[in-house]
Amino acid sequence: MQTAAFIPDRRVNEVIAQLKDSLGEDHAFRIERGVKQVTALWQEQDGTADDFTQFCNASFVADTTALSTLFVTLERNLEAISGYYHKMDVALKAPLQLVGPDITPVDMMFGSYNASAHLTDDLYDNKIAFLTALNFPFYSLEEKTELGKKWSRREWAYARMGDRFISRVPAAIQQDISQTVTEADAYISDYNIFMGKLRNGQGEQLFPDDMKLISHWGLRDELKSNYADPARGLEKQRMIYKVMQRIVDQSIPLQVINNDSHTWNPETNELAENGKTVTAAPEDTRRYEVFLKNFQAMRMLDAYSPHYPTQLARAFDGTMEVPQKDVEELFKGLLSSPQVKEVAAFISSRLGRELEPFDIWYNGFRAGGGIPEEELTAVTSNKYPDAQALENDLLNILMKLGWNPEKAKEITALITVDNSRGAGHAWGAEMRNDVARLRTRIGEGGMDYKGYNIAVHEFGHNVEQTITMNDVDYYMLNGVPNTAFTEAVAFLFQKRDLELLGLKNPNPEDAYYLALDNFWSSYEIMGVSLVDIQVWEWLYAHPDATPVQLKEAVVRIAKEVWNSYYADVLGGKDEMLLGIYSHMIDYPLYLPNYPMGHLIAFQIEQQVRGKNMADEIDRMFTQGRIIPQLWMKNGVGSPISIDPLLSATREALQALAK
Repeated sequence: MQTAAFIPDRRVNEVIAQLKDSLGEDHAFRIERGVKQVTALWQEQDGTADDFTQFCNASFVADTTALSTLFVTLERNLEAISGYYHKMDVALKAPLQLVGPDITPVDMMFGSYNASAHLTDDLYDNKIAFLTALNFPFYSLEEKTELGKKWSRREWAYARMGDRFISRVPAAIQQDISQTVTEADAYISDYNIFMGKLRNGQGEQLFPDDMKLISHWGLRDELKSNYADPARGLEKQRMIYKVMQRIVDQSIPLQVINNDSHTWNPETNELAENGKTVTAAPEDTRRYEVFLKNFQAMRMLDAYSPHYPTQLARAFDGTMEVPQKDVEELFKGLLSSPQVKEVAAFISSRLGRELEPFDIWYNGFRAGGGIPEEELTAVTSNKYPDAQALENDLLNILMKLGWNPEKAKEITALITVDNSRGAGHAWGAEMRNDVARLRTRIGEGGMDYKGYNIAVHEFGHNVEQTITMNDVDYYMLNGVPNTAFTEAVAFLFQKRDLELLGLKNPNPEDAYYLALDNFWSSYEIMGVSLVDIQVWEWLYAHPDATPVQLKEAVVRIAKEVWNSYYADVLGGKDEMLLGIYSHMIDYPLYLPNYPMGHLIAFQIEQQVRGKNMADEIDRMFTQGRIIPQLWMKNGVGSPISIDPLLSATREALQALAK
């Protein structure tokens, strides 16, 4: 690892002076920043100091037309490279991600292989990376915030080109990270609980024989669905809640993870095989071993990321492009708002009981919250017996959401549906006219309602991915400002899932319930996100931690956040439930994007209300990947804020109390 610049400061200053003398002060900013960027990336194997001088003098492009030509060439070729490497990655990971034969060791080897791991090295070796860094300056988030308001679309595209080569991570590290993340994904994808094997204190079975739920998504959604069961729903919820606690503290028996050979009482943790009690072997620390490996893998990037020297910096300043302190301020503002206790009291009155910790997932505000899940599943399984049936219906879904037939056909022609091993995900293309992939879980009896609800969410991602890849004016601006924006579209789709089935009745109070649903969902996931952030801060403070220590830290932090923002509302002092989310294990520091997505989605929802949703999504999302706050100002007229949601929540409570 290179710890100091290879090119001496004296030589760097000489090169800058030479270029300024020959080209003039009009180019001073680009010269200074470009040469210093190349200096930070140049290593001994790239050439001598004389080679560095010769490269800078020969490669700096001052002429505006020539710079434009260089940009177009780089953009076209980077799209081709990214696009085809992505297609290769999709093919290699298919056996791991899609329903099919059992995963073999060879499948895992190919799925863990990163074909593009050496690409960055190659682009430095052939000097393309240096050519880009020299001519397209990198701007910090503060600079983008200040200057970007006046930039043209081309200037924004140039700035994104300047983001392309800001670190130099060796191929071996890229490959190691790819393998680690793939192993974490495989661990989570196969973390299923056979619900028909659970037993209560009387030895009763509460769930169907064939119910197999992935943690945490499936468990959470089953818990939500039982608000519609007045007979035994509460008992089922308490059982799921106990399963979740045992996953977090790792007292869950290994024998019940992705295994239906034993019956299990989650409350007592008693295990039986063929009616005889057997010794339970707890998972112990496996969950946190996987988490720790992800931290260690991400931490390897730190030394090669001068602009974003930690995963926290990369997640917020680099990827989300909203400062961490601003994100935490938004979350704590909502968690501490008086609306929390007011909404909780409203929920309690609807349930006719005091709230319990798992009521963090109360979903009775949603349209259809009172429709039994069996009825919903009967509809979805009949409508979507397999992945092809869902793919065939995507065109109709888009037209129901407001897209005209021609545009809907154009979008859905670039989306394909696959049957997923995991809970499902959306995987966008990396070049224009390639397909986005909707991965969803469909059982032998067809798609159940949980799977349908997730699939509609993922379809929202696919639509965003397709629009922002194919309809944005510059490839370097393709995509969204951060993943919270794609989550926003996904939430917009997901909230209309029953409407798309023809089950939603017009209700003048829907807007009020939508506000309360968004508020309570934000309340839930903001606490989870604070746990995720604080755990990563703890990891950086304790980089040599063991899995046991990490488990203790996660449990402690989850309890502290709970006690600060939830215990007075939902009970359960020292509750660890906020540590259940699989994203913490599988997707490093992804969770804060969800509550940001809720806030953004709510503001977008207000923007599209009374208008054609399709037209508004097309208008807003063709802005592409500019910084979030500028995108929001252009898209909805105001920055990301909790105030519209708090105001709407207050209004909803007042209206529904009448």
